[in-house]
Amino acid sequence: MSKHILMVMTSHELLGDTGNKTGMWLEEFASPYYAFKDEGYTITLASPMGGQVPIDPNSLADDAMTDDAIRYTKDEVARSAMSSTIVLEDVRADEFDAVFYPGGHGPLWDLSDNTHSTMLIEDMIKAQKPVGAVCHAPIVLKEVKRADGEFFINGKTVTGFSNSEEEAMKLTEVVPYLVEDALISKGGKYESTEDFGVKVCVDGLLVTGQNPASSGPAAQALIKVLS
Repeated sequence: MSKHILMVMTSHELLGDTGNKTGMWLEEFASPYYAFKDEGYTITLASPMGGQVPIDPNSLADDAMTDDAIRYTKDEVARSAMSSTIVLEDVRADEFDAVFYPGGHGPLWDLSDNTHSTMLIEDMIKAQKPVGAVCHAPIVLKEVKRADGEFFINGKTVTGFSNSEEEAMKLTEVVPYLVEDALISKGGKYESTEDFGVKVCVDGLLVTGQNPASSGPAAQALIKVLS
């Protein structure tokens, strides 16, 4: 039977008080999406508000357009799905085999403390189903707890956008959370590689990737966990 994957993305498009737009980083959606699609998986897209997911305009720049990102721009089915995501509140864990969160800066605002997202991940964990997140999206793990009340990532090996990468983007003072600090504060055993290099951590059913370049490898790691 085909696996059914849920991909949860941001609905947030404002980069703090900068006046600039943010949202989801296209590569971090496209690479996993096509990894899952080419594996024959069924994919459902969700976001906090439903409907159109904002795409960070910087991720549409020529130097950010990977082969999968270009494939997305030519894929009417994928673009239609992106414009009509279901509302996260309406999602139920028992309908899916795994969940994957693409990043971009948007999740730092609307998925970091989102109770529906936290409950979804907790339900996935209870059902022994894999959870994946890449770049800024591991912030969704911040408030997730185990059945015993302990933070889920306490003692788990995790990665996500590093403090030095955020500093390189000159957004340290703009973002509401630094992913590295947030993961460590909840007991996560944070690991990273050089800025914008590929880094994926797998700890049981949890798969995390450090940055955009890690999104495809993180999806492949999730596929391996599922198989």
